[in-house]
Amino acid sequence: MLKLILILLVIAAVAALLGFGRLSGAALTGARFLIGIVLVLFLLVILGFVAVA
Repeated sequence: MLKLILILLVIAAVAALLGFGRLSGAALTGARFLIGIVLVLFLLVILGFVAVA
């Protein structure tokens, strides 16, 4: 999933440099959404390990 986030960030950066604002915004929104999912999953895993220990 981190690989997909990096790909979306690169697409957003290249699109912004070329002047494609909507495409850049869409890619950035997708990356932001995936980052949120990754952070929530990470916190659930950390809290799960703390609860087990």
